[in-house]
Amino acid sequence: MPVFAYKAVDAGGRTVRGELDAINLVDLEMRLKRMDLDFINGETIKRSNLLQGAPIGRRDLINFCFHMEQLTRSGVPILDALSDLRDSTEQPRLREILASVIESIEGGRTLSQAMNEHPKVFDGVFCSLIRAGESTGNLPDVLLNISESLKRDDELAAHTKKLLIYPLIVTLLILAAMGVAMVFVVPELAKLFQSFGRQLPLHTRALVAVSQFVARYWMVIAVTMAGIVGTVAFTVHTQPSARFRFDELKLRLPLVGPVLRKIILARFAGAFAMMYASGIAITDAIRASEDIAGNAVLREGLHRVGNLIAEGQNVSTAFQNTGLFPPLVVRMLRVGENTGALDSAMKNVTYFYNRDVRESIERAQAVVPSVLVVLLGGLLLIVIISVLGPVYDVITKLPT
Repeated sequence: MPVFAYKAVDAGGRTVRGELDAINLVDLEMRLKRMDLDFINGETIKRSNLLQGAPIGRRDLINFCFHMEQLTRSGVPILDALSDLRDSTEQPRLREILASVIESIEGGRTLSQAMNEHPKVFDGVFCSLIRAGESTGNLPDVLLNISESLKRDDELAAHTKKLLIYPLIVTLLILAAMGVAMVFVVPELAKLFQSFGRQLPLHTRALVAVSQFVARYWMVIAVTMAGIVGTVAFTVHTQPSARFRFDELKLRLPLVGPVLRKIILARFAGAFAMMYASGIAITDAIRASEDIAGNAVLREGLHRVGNLIAEGQNVSTAFQNTGLFPPLVVRMLRVGENTGALDSAMKNVTYFYNRDVRESIERAQAVVPSVLVVLLGGLLLIVIISVLGPVYDVITKLPT
């Protein structure tokens, strides 16, 4: 279905611009009329698949949940609340999605059904929680819980970025300095050494050979590395077995792997606690939570958990048999089952992992930069000794 850029006027006389799917201009005018907009003009636009699939940011979803929670709690009808958000949001993609949701609701669908038509924005957990909120009449509280969960995810993402940005910057700067030295400085010094006719140390000759190779074949090296990266990325995205091995490798990385596992399990525990507290069945909650893992290994583990529970095992035993959670967490789940407060137990698991992730990232922030500086500084030291050692020998042997 083509996308139209339209210009219309709302009931208050304000000009509204936006984008909307429609069969033709007549269909576009009909859809705008159902949104209480008077059509002025419109034209089809060409959009790449990349732009059509552009994700909505987490903070956009947080704002969406916050405003919807406030408006619905105040008694504003859902359609009016969505219309207000559509007209006030500055995110073009979100405005288009809200317009589509409004149209679907006007066509007879519920809010959760309308959101389910946009799985790239509203995932299975989101739609399941909204459906539970609709069925129990507790939609404002559900929206509040989703907003709080998204804020926690955003905070964890911010901590993770802080952990990665500094080492990445240091690594790029040192590699850039080494690249400049290997391509421009070392070849000139090699000519100088050859002019003196002196035998160079083995490590200096090796450095000169590497420098000459890089200077001569840098284009081939760059293309080869790009080809390897592109091939690996394509294979991982198209082959499930390759994706599984790649995700397994990520979980085994030192420092990063354990933190990544804890982040994923914290998100799962929080989502599961929200869905269970909202009245969603345990197996349905686990099935809906599989996609938020973002890791094929843990997704397959959660799928096994769901199968074991469906076969009659209790929650704590199922998680223990799959080896996803450490013994402390399994005991917390067992206590939650025995007391009938499984949602509270999962909230405690979420708190446990969130705190552990923050502490792990803080420790890594203290250790990783130091280790990185020592390793990369050692590489620079080798280059400096290999270059300046012969220069010092030449200078000291010059006649005075």
